[in-house]
Amino acid sequence: MSTDYHIPSADFDESRTTPPSRGLAGRLFDLLHERLTDRQFILVLSFLVGVLTAIAAYVLKWLIHTIETVLTSGFDMTGSNWLFLVYPVVGILLTALFIRYVVRDDIGHGVTKILYAISRRQGHIRPHNRWSSVIASALTIGCGGSVGAESPIVLTGSAIGSHLGSICRLDHKTLMLLIGCGASGAVAGIFKAPIAGLVFTLEVLMIDLTMASLLPLLVSCLTATCLTYALTGPEAMFSFSLVDPFTVERVPTAILLGIFCGLMSLYFTRMMNAFEQVFGRLGNMYAKLALGGSVLAVLIYFFPPLYGEGYTTISQLLNAGQGADAQEVLSGSFFYGHADSLLLFLGLIMLFKVFATTATNGGGGCGGTFAPSLFLGCIAGFVFSQVWNIYQPFGLHVPETNYALLGMAGVMSGVFHAPLTGVFLIAELTGGYALFIPLMIVSVASYLTIHAFEPHSIYSMRLARKGELITHHKDRAILTLMTLDAIIDKERPRLKPDMYLGQVVQAVSSSKSLHFAVVDEGGKLLGVINLNKIRKVLFRSELYRMYRAEQLMLKPTMTLSTNDSMSVVMDKFQDCDAGTLPVLRPDGQFVGFVSRTRLYASYRQIMKDYSEE
Repeated sequence: MSTDYHIPSADFDESRTTPPSRGLAGRLFDLLHERLTDRQFILVLSFLVGVLTAIAAYVLKWLIHTIETVLTSGFDMTGSNWLFLVYPVVGILLTALFIRYVVRDDIGHGVTKILYAISRRQGHIRPHNRWSSVIASALTIGCGGSVGAESPIVLTGSAIGSHLGSICRLDHKTLMLLIGCGASGAVAGIFKAPIAGLVFTLEVLMIDLTMASLLPLLVSCLTATCLTYALTGPEAMFSFSLVDPFTVERVPTAILLGIFCGLMSLYFTRMMNAFEQVFGRLGNMYAKLALGGSVLAVLIYFFPPLYGEGYTTISQLLNAGQGADAQEVLSGSFFYGHADSLLLFLGLIMLFKVFATTATNGGGGCGGTFAPSLFLGCIAGFVFSQVWNIYQPFGLHVPETNYALLGMAGVMSGVFHAPLTGVFLIAELTGGYALFIPLMIVSVASYLTIHAFEPHSIYSMRLARKGELITHHKDRAILTLMTLDAIIDKERPRLKPDMYLGQVVQAVSSSKSLHFAVVDEGGKLLGVINLNKIRKVLFRSELYRMYRAEQLMLKPTMTLSTNDSMSVVMDKFQDCDAGTLPVLRPDGQFVGFVSRTRLYASYRQIMKDYSEE
């Protein structure tokens, strides 16, 4: 958002959420703010967000690594391991029980929840998200859940920013900036990628880049990255050595790889949504666990690279031919020792990865799609290059490790609809800056390919369908930030159809409104009385016992529904001449009135707040 630093305590909206207990922390922040300007205070908060987010990311990765090492350290890598059928089910069960009986709230789809909090909850994220996602995702991934830790830690970072903002009673725009600081710090910390963290916040969370927001975001990114360096060392997350530099003759192959990655992203997105709907139709937690656990366990048993985040497989493919053998990917499976089946093995993993990821979350686990998209992209790029080199069109050979790296950027760009994030993240993850141009080519080609079929990312499509997604389009963003419930007038007296005109006059005499609803005993709307329409009889007392409300009411030309998005509400007012329209629930129950004047006044006020620098 365009952000101006303004910290009025009165702007905290208590109707939307209960502010956290301020206690000693609140008093300390108040004392600090008294000695600093607003800008300096926000920079201090962004630094603190970066520190806390980096620590949370480190703890989560440590927990995952520890659990995975304890469970799998004694496995036989030359054959199948039956415990692969047990661990994933146990992990999902423990996570589901933890969420149901300890958290008691849905913590899945972490980035989607952030987008929803920004657009519909005034930036307020539930306090438990500061720790619940860390524990739940550690249990899930450590035991083999085929998901990533990044989305949970992004939600954790954003919840930390939201909580600090609520303690300090920040206004809506600055609170959203701190949420962005938490998200960018999480990405920067867990990947050691400060630029990718910044770009992710701009592309995925739709936080607009302005001079007011740039510095706090950078402070959080750099703080989280530097602290992660101090905790884990300065090495890149994946080891990659460029042996064969990119040449202009390979530009067409990079474009083709981008198109292939875009199609893989579309397959991943569509199949995930379809499989999620299967779980959505299962109301019982244990039914979901049975389906998700069995699908995941069977897939991991036959394809061990699907266990956990899959970063070991990525490292093996990125270093194939440089001291590492790509056939190590076959370890622990029935394919071990059959090197000629490597392409078939990887191709099947490409098809089944989406089912393993969806089964993990749908069955009750907790994790994100960062790691799955990197994993899928690496395999897609490696398979593409292997197939290309088998036939070598135009006599052109392509380096498999380079294209595995490019595929990571391609699928991430397609799944997240974030080409810049894909470019910078992969460059920073691997130190592959020498491949910056092909990274851009593949990312853009992938994004354009999937965008032709799917206009929204895997994170935003759920909210976009409901009209609850904030975007960089300012007019649409304003409508998203508005809520119908906030502008409904629910205080007007309701009239009964058998009321005499005199009773109607008495009921409405203290109101300044012109429109009043006539409802039956069940509260359903029968009609609307417009005082301007009955002015000829309104002041004739001799008629007060001659007319009843049902004789004076008119059917409304149009009604609004509580399910209508604000864009639909605007369209309905534009399509009719009415200055006021009644609002009904889907079952016909009358809720209140919305006036054109109040609607436009709310729009102008939010536009003013949104646009201030």
